[in-house]
Amino acid sequence: MQPAYYENLGEIKNKYWSMLDDAVTNRNSPFRIPVFICAHQDEVDGRIVVLRKSDRQNNILQFHTDLRSPKVDILKKNKNASLVFYDKEEKIQLRVKVKCEVNNQNFTTEESWKKTQHISRRCYLTDSPPGTTSNNPTSGMISKLEDFDYTMEQSEDGYKNFTVIQCKIQCIEWLYLAAKGHRRAKFNLESNKDTWLVP
Repeated sequence: MQPAYYENLGEIKNKYWSMLDDAVTNRNSPFRIPVFICAHQDEVDGRIVVLRKSDRQNNILQFHTDLRSPKVDILKKNKNASLVFYDKEEKIQLRVKVKCEVNNQNFTTEESWKKTQHISRRCYLTDSPPGTTSNNPTSGMISKLEDFDYTMEQSEDGYKNFTVIQCKIQCIEWLYLAAKGHRRAKFNLESNKDTWLVP
Protein backbone atom coordinates (compact mmCIF):
# COMPACT_ATOMS: atom_id res chain seq x y z
CA MET A 1 0.00 0.00 0.00
CA GLN A 2 1.37 3.39 -1.02
CA PRO A 3 1.46 6.29 1.48
CA ALA A 4 -1.03 9.17 1.22
CA TYR A 5 1.66 11.42 -0.28
CA TYR A 6 2.41 9.05 -3.19
CA GLU A 7 0.14 10.89 -5.62
CA ASN A 8 -1.12 13.90 -3.66
CA LEU A 9 0.76 17.21 -3.78
CA GLY A 10 -0.94 18.56 -0.64
CA GLU A 11 0.03 15.46 1.34
CA ILE A 12 3.61 15.76 0.09
CA LYS A 13 3.81 19.29 1.52
CA ASN A 14 2.46 18.10 4.87
CA LYS A 15 4.98 15.26 4.86
CA TYR A 16 8.09 17.30 4.11
CA TRP A 17 7.16 20.05 6.58
CA SER A 18 6.52 17.48 9.32
CA MET A 19 9.95 15.95 8.59
CA LEU A 20 11.64 19.38 8.69
CA ASP A 21 9.83 20.37 11.91
CA ASP A 22 10.78 17.08 13.55
CA ALA A 23 14.45 17.48 12.54
CA VAL A 24 14.81 20.69 14.58
CA THR A 25 14.36 18.82 17.87
CA ASN A 26 14.99 15.17 16.93
CA ARG A 27 18.74 14.48 16.96
CA ASN A 28 18.18 11.14 15.22
CA SER A 29 16.38 12.61 12.22
CA PRO A 30 18.42 12.37 8.98
CA PHE A 31 16.85 15.72 8.00
CA ARG A 32 18.62 17.35 10.97
CA ILE A 33 21.94 17.50 9.10
CA PRO A 34 21.41 18.58 5.47
CA VAL A 35 24.16 19.40 3.01
CA PHE A 36 24.39 23.18 2.46
CA ILE A 37 25.86 24.34 -0.85
CA CYS A 38 26.82 27.91 -1.72
CA ALA A 39 28.87 29.38 -4.54
CA HIS A 40 30.45 32.53 -5.94
CA GLN A 41 31.96 32.42 -9.44
CA ASP A 42 34.38 29.45 -9.43
CA GLU A 43 34.21 28.99 -5.67
CA VAL A 44 31.65 26.25 -4.93
CA ASP A 45 31.47 24.93 -1.39
CA GLY A 46 29.35 22.36 0.41
CA ARG A 47 29.17 21.14 3.99
CA ILE A 48 26.87 19.56 6.56
CA VAL A 49 24.95 22.01 8.77
CA VAL A 50 22.54 21.46 11.66
CA LEU A 51 18.94 22.52 11.04
CA ARG A 52 17.93 24.85 13.89
CA LYS A 53 14.58 26.20 12.75
CA SER A 54 11.76 25.23 10.39
CA ASP A 55 9.06 27.85 9.80
CA ARG A 56 6.30 26.78 7.40
CA GLN A 57 4.32 30.00 7.79
CA ASN A 58 7.22 32.13 6.53
CA ASN A 59 8.96 29.47 4.37
CA ILE A 60 12.18 29.76 6.36
CA LEU A 61 14.88 27.29 7.43
CA GLN A 62 17.87 28.35 9.48
CA PHE A 63 21.17 27.17 10.90
CA HIS A 64 24.03 28.64 12.94
CA THR A 65 27.60 29.41 11.92
CA ASP A 66 30.64 31.47 12.89
CA LEU A 67 30.81 34.96 11.36
CA ARG A 68 34.44 34.22 10.44
CA SER A 69 33.53 31.10 8.43
CA PRO A 70 34.42 31.21 4.69
CA LYS A 71 30.79 30.44 3.76
CA VAL A 72 29.71 33.79 5.26
CA ASP A 73 31.96 35.65 2.79
CA ILE A 74 30.53 33.59 -0.07
CA LEU A 75 26.94 34.34 1.02
CA LYS A 76 27.67 38.06 1.24
CA LYS A 77 28.60 37.92 -2.47
CA ASN A 78 25.86 35.52 -3.55
CA LYS A 79 22.75 34.94 -1.41
CA ASN A 80 21.54 32.03 -3.53
CA ALA A 81 22.25 28.61 -2.06
CA SER A 82 20.86 25.10 -1.81
CA LEU A 83 20.09 22.57 0.93
CA VAL A 84 19.89 18.83 0.25
CA PHE A 85 18.08 16.51 2.68
CA TYR A 86 17.86 12.74 2.43
CA ASP A 87 16.15 10.17 4.64
CA LYS A 88 17.25 6.63 3.75
CA GLU A 89 14.45 4.93 5.71
CA GLU A 90 11.70 7.12 4.27
CA LYS A 91 13.38 7.11 0.82
CA ILE A 92 12.73 10.82 0.53
CA GLN A 93 15.07 13.46 -0.88
CA LEU A 94 14.49 17.23 -0.77
CA ARG A 95 16.48 19.70 -2.86
CA VAL A 96 15.74 23.15 -1.50
CA LYS A 97 16.72 26.37 -3.29
CA VAL A 98 17.04 29.30 -0.89
CA LYS A 99 18.02 32.95 -0.61
CA CYS A 100 20.16 33.48 2.49
CA GLU A 101 20.33 36.30 4.98
CA VAL A 102 23.36 36.60 7.26
CA ASN A 103 22.34 37.68 10.77
CA ASN A 104 24.91 38.85 13.31
CA GLN A 105 24.31 40.77 16.54
CA ASN A 106 20.67 41.53 15.80
CA PHE A 107 17.24 40.41 17.09
CA THR A 108 17.41 37.09 15.21
CA THR A 109 20.78 36.16 16.70
CA GLU A 110 19.80 37.37 20.19
CA GLU A 111 16.78 35.07 20.15
CA SER A 112 18.81 32.04 19.00
CA TRP A 113 21.82 32.76 21.24
CA LYS A 114 19.61 32.64 24.35
CA LYS A 115 18.62 29.08 23.38
CA THR A 116 22.23 28.01 22.63
CA GLN A 117 23.50 25.75 25.39
CA HIS A 118 26.71 26.21 27.37
CA ILE A 119 28.26 23.14 25.68
CA SER A 120 27.69 24.59 22.18
CA ARG A 121 28.86 28.14 22.87
CA ARG A 122 32.53 27.19 23.01
CA CYS A 123 32.56 26.81 19.20
CA TYR A 124 32.34 30.61 18.96
CA LEU A 125 35.09 31.28 21.52
CA THR A 126 38.08 30.16 19.41
CA ASP A 127 40.81 32.74 18.75
CA SER A 128 41.35 31.67 15.15
CA PRO A 129 38.61 31.55 12.50
CA PRO A 130 37.32 28.19 11.22
CA GLY A 131 39.52 26.91 8.39
CA THR A 132 42.72 28.58 9.69
CA THR A 133 45.92 26.67 8.81
CA SER A 134 47.56 24.93 11.77
CA ASN A 135 50.95 23.22 12.23
CA ASN A 136 49.38 20.61 14.52
CA PRO A 137 46.07 18.75 14.84
CA THR A 138 43.82 21.08 16.83
CA SER A 139 40.27 21.83 17.90
CA GLY A 140 41.22 25.50 17.81
CA MET A 141 40.31 25.77 21.48
CA ILE A 142 42.50 26.45 24.48
CA SER A 143 42.47 23.58 27.00
CA LYS A 144 40.04 25.44 29.29
CA LEU A 145 37.48 25.44 26.49
CA GLU A 146 38.09 21.79 25.64
CA ASP A 147 37.43 20.94 29.30
CA PHE A 148 34.29 23.16 29.33
CA ASP A 149 36.00 25.18 32.07
CA TYR A 150 34.15 28.42 31.43
CA THR A 151 31.04 30.04 32.86
CA MET A 152 27.88 30.95 31.01
CA GLU A 153 28.86 34.58 31.56
CA GLN A 154 32.29 34.01 29.99
CA SER A 155 30.63 32.29 27.04
CA GLU A 156 29.00 35.60 26.13
CA ASP A 157 32.31 36.57 24.50
CA GLY A 158 31.40 34.21 21.67
CA TYR A 159 28.23 36.12 20.81
CA LYS A 160 30.13 38.48 18.47
CA ASN A 161 31.00 35.48 16.25
CA PHE A 162 27.63 33.73 16.55
CA THR A 163 25.73 34.04 13.27
CA VAL A 164 22.33 32.81 12.12
CA ILE A 165 21.88 32.01 8.44
CA GLN A 166 18.22 32.45 7.60
CA CYS A 167 17.23 30.65 4.42
CA LYS A 168 14.13 31.90 2.63
CA ILE A 169 12.82 29.00 0.56
CA GLN A 170 12.25 29.71 -3.12
CA CYS A 171 11.44 26.21 -4.30
CA ILE A 172 11.55 22.60 -3.15
CA GLU A 173 12.08 19.53 -5.29
CA TRP A 174 10.74 16.32 -3.75
CA LEU A 175 11.81 12.82 -4.74
CA TYR A 176 10.23 9.67 -3.30
CA LEU A 177 11.82 6.34 -4.22
CA ALA A 178 9.28 3.53 -4.55
CA ALA A 179 9.46 0.04 -6.07
CA LYS A 180 6.15 0.63 -7.88
CA GLY A 181 7.56 3.80 -9.45
CA HIS A 182 9.37 6.86 -8.10
CA ARG A 183 7.53 10.15 -7.67
CA ARG A 184 9.02 13.60 -8.13
CA ALA A 185 7.43 17.02 -7.72
CA LYS A 186 8.45 20.67 -7.63
CA PHE A 187 6.96 23.25 -5.29
CA ASN A 188 7.62 26.88 -6.19
CA LEU A 189 6.97 28.73 -2.95
CA GLU A 190 7.34 32.14 -4.58
CA SER A 191 4.72 31.64 -7.31
CA ASN A 192 2.79 29.06 -5.24
CA LYS A 193 2.83 26.68 -8.22
CA ASP A 194 3.17 22.92 -7.69
CA THR A 195 4.06 20.56 -10.55
CA TRP A 196 4.78 16.87 -11.04
CA LEU A 197 8.13 15.99 -12.63
CA VAL A 198 9.46 12.84 -14.25
CA PRO A 199 11.77 11.22 -11.65
